[in-house]
Amino acid sequence: MSQYLILIYEDEAGYAAGGEQVYKEVMDAHNRFAEQVGPALLGGNALQGVGTATSIRSDVVTDGPFIESKEVLGGYYLIEARDLDHALEIAKLCPARFGGVEVRPIAVFE
Repeated sequence: MSQYLILIYEDEAGYAAGGEQVYKEVMDAHNRFAEQVGPALLGGNALQGVGTATSIRSDVVTDGPFIESKEVLGGYYLIEARDLDHALEIAKLCPARFGGVEVRPIAVFE
């Protein structure tokens, strides 16, 4: 089995416009996702809003994301899967109401 990271990209404006009801619906969807995935789900968390981000490029530290950022990383799940195809099957179940997901294998150094 290999480990994969599911990165969840979202549009914060969608949550702001949708209010508390949309937030509850999304959280319920994530809870259902966790139940569906079961023991393949090793961990995960939502991230605070992009306004809390601090970016570093070379030796320059900037509050907030880079201006060229179009999508916001909203959270992640760490999963265990047989292979990339299996990881993609799991990722397709991941709710991303205002964006999409990206799947990346975890690097293994021996």
